[in-house]
Amino acid sequence: MRTAFYPGSFDPVTNGHMDVLVRAFAVADRVVAGIGVHPGKKPLFSFEARETMLREAVAAAGIAADRFAVVSFQNLVTVAAVDHGATLLIRGLRDGSDLDYEMQMAGMNETMVPGLSTVFLPASPSTRFITATLVRQIAQLGGDVRPFVPAHVADALAARLAQG
Repeated sequence: MRTAFYPGSFDPVTNGHMDVLVRAFAVADRVVAGIGVHPGKKPLFSFEARETMLREAVAAAGIAADRFAVVSFQNLVTVAAVDHGATLLIRGLRDGSDLDYEMQMAGMNETMVPGLSTVFLPASPSTRFITATLVRQIAQLGGDVRPFVPAHVADALAARLAQG
């Protein structure tokens, strides 16, 4: 069984994340989404909320639950990937600047863990411009984020922002 590790903050889960995640199942039997949890950062959503949003989005995409896992990690992506049995590291690319950065990271990662291969998946044209940062900013300013996130995520954003 080929396992892939797809790291990110997923704060919140976007259609861009889901585009890459769903296509990752074409190259892996199982995908582990690794939610980076950093003590110095204050995400909009808790790890548990992001995990729930990811699981609901994957289920809505028709992916079998036994092919998907969500974990948190606070260490190097390479260590987290190996800890969860991954031989592939999934990275989404939106544009050339992503490619430049990700190529450097892939080289470093492969040097640290030679058996871990990075797989680049280009974002679909319809999701290429979506970032979680922009989604959060639009939502915080009262804009409609429904074109950029799954419906349940838009609802969770509205509820979270209504809390203050």
